[in-house]
Amino acid sequence: MHEPIYRARPDFSDISPADAGPAERINDFIWRGAGLSNSFLIVTKEGRIVVNTGMGFEAPNLKAKYDAISRAPIRYILFTQGHVDHVGGADTFREPGTELVAQANNPACQRDDERIARFRQQRSAFAFAEVLKKAATHQKLNANAKESPQAKPAPTITFEDHLALSLGGLELELYAVPGGETRDGMAIWLPAQRICFVGNVFSALFGHFPNLVTLRGDRYRDALAFVDSVERVRALEADILLVGHHGPVTGRERIARELTRLRDAATFVHDETVRAMNGHGDLFRAMREIRLPRELEVGQSYGTVRWSVRAIWENYAGWFHQRSTTELYDVPASALYAELGRLADPAALLQSARRHIEADALPEALHLLEVALAAEPAFTPALDASLRVHRTLLERSTNFWEASWLRREIRSLEARRAEAGDAGSG
Repeated sequence: MHEPIYRARPDFSDISPADAGPAERINDFIWRGAGLSNSFLIVTKEGRIVVNTGMGFEAPNLKAKYDAISRAPIRYILFTQGHVDHVGGADTFREPGTELVAQANNPACQRDDERIARFRQQRSAFAFAEVLKKAATHQKLNANAKESPQAKPAPTITFEDHLALSLGGLELELYAVPGGETRDGMAIWLPAQRICFVGNVFSALFGHFPNLVTLRGDRYRDALAFVDSVERVRALEADILLVGHHGPVTGRERIARELTRLRDAATFVHDETVRAMNGHGDLFRAMREIRLPRELEVGQSYGTVRWSVRAIWENYAGWFHQRSTTELYDVPASALYAELGRLADPAALLQSARRHIEADALPEALHLLEVALAAEPAFTPALDASLRVHRTLLERSTNFWEASWLRREIRSLEARRAEAGDAGSG
């Protein structure tokens, strides 16, 4: 059995904003500008094509890389999706006569991003604070850097399912692939060269389980739409995939094998989730029990099977799980934690939490510790126990989002512990 490709590829922690260094040469007419998402330059005898433009603050660096290769007119800008890290640099690249090309859902996807921009920025800060620090450093070191606000570009050419383009003898086929991170996903196929630009249709990391739900906040992604999009790209039989993050994936057989594995893994989790819905009907049991078989192993460093089970379930069934009447009302269980903690006694809750920790039942321990700390926020033994649990979970985590969240919670707990000092009871 072939080793899954994700084991040999970089992780999400290796991603940095576009710097001032040179672009990476892919072949004699394509270059990659690495950044928060990959951007690409295609050079033809009749002008240039830019695939994705990075964030607004990255665009000056990306344009400098590309201008060092060619200063021919930019005829087309192609957006593989409408997320801000794909479209934000459009104003820096756009010239008189440049056509902006996207799948027809692109304006709606951009409106989604704009509509909840503040909400999403607040909820993603815990994961991207270090990346933004790197961006500021890159700008200070780049003599060409200048203020470049985030663009909100309106495509000038859109299509529903398929569009053919030609420039300087290069033929391009654009296909809708709405099952990735956004409903406006677009794959760019160069049939003569057997090269396909896929953006984040396979989620942020190639060879990993798709991120069907995000911790930062986004619409649910549909598992079956993802499977269909994978299959549409797989049917092209590409020799090279140019993906949304990190370097190319090469080799027709290898690409076919990995896309088959990814398609079958997502199908398996979807079908097992539906089987659980129609069987025992317990979401949390399904999250615990559904695991990929060895032959369908994929990475879980960005999306996870456990989270995707819940995403699939709730995409079908909504938020009401019929476990408690309280789900119907606007008072969460956490609103009663302080009262429960006082009734149960924080010290007793701590002792029970410690037993769960020793049994390696860490989520159970966290539930008890949250109740204890709601009742007595400066209870230092409970703060220490919660720190122990979070640090253990962080040591075990291989997922970017989970690890980022755990680091955030550890920083918060450490600050609370320092403020509480040694005055706590217990």
